[in-house]
Amino acid sequence: MQNDKPIGLFDSGIGGTSIWREIRQLLPNEDTIYLADSKNAPYGMRPKQEIVALSEKNVDFLLDRDCKLIVVACNTATTNAIQELRQQYKVPFIGIEPAIKPAALKSKTNSIGVLATKGTLSSELFSKAVETFQDTNIIEQVGYNLVALIEGGQMESEEMTRLLNQYLQPMIEANIDHLVLGCSHYPYLIPQIRKILPENVQIIDSGSAVARQTQHLLKMVTGTAEKRIGTSTFFTNSDPTVLSKILGSGYPVERVDF
Repeated sequence: MQNDKPIGLFDSGIGGTSIWREIRQLLPNEDTIYLADSKNAPYGMRPKQEIVALSEKNVDFLLDRDCKLIVVACNTATTNAIQELRQQYKVPFIGIEPAIKPAALKSKTNSIGVLATKGTLSSELFSKAVETFQDTNIIEQVGYNLVALIEGGQMESEEMTRLLNQYLQPMIEANIDHLVLGCSHYPYLIPQIRKILPENVQIIDSGSAVARQTQHLLKMVTGTAEKRIGTSTFFTNSDPTVLSKILGSGYPVERVDF
């Protein structure tokens, strides 16, 4: 059975577009609706109850637009709210969590780094994932102010370079051979991170895995769209300039108040 309703995605800001790109590439026939809650970014320093409330508001926005499946394209929202969302709504959800498992299993130095928000690193889901690999040296680092700089259009600023060096140097000294990016904003920093890390360190984000899981769930639950080129619609509740710049031409962004 074909289903041409859109796939919905939300994030605390523009970072989840890294997930949207992977889904768009794998599922070009699907319509997508992306919501950037940039007015409330970052989620990473907020308490769990507030993250849940913001996530519910985002889901309501997407369901009002008839989305058949919702991708929580935010690590902090996934690790703090996805269980509550699945209990409250009937629509299928796909979350994004730090890819600790593949990094730990592939590590030859038995040492990996995780760069994420405070909300993700302090969550119950993350703690359970870490407990599974107690024999692996996992260097955790909160990416203080990274999301704010990205949302402010300062990805290549001197402050960003300074912070990345500060956060990554202890991981380099711990001989990590894998770096897990635990925030959907962070893939946009890969070019700068690559300049800092040794060549042998592999950078892992969850974008492609989320896209594959989306494809799998569509086949199981709703059916995929017909063979056509899908449309992509973008909404933000803040200044659309940064989101528009990230997306490039051809993807208009509508500002909404919610």
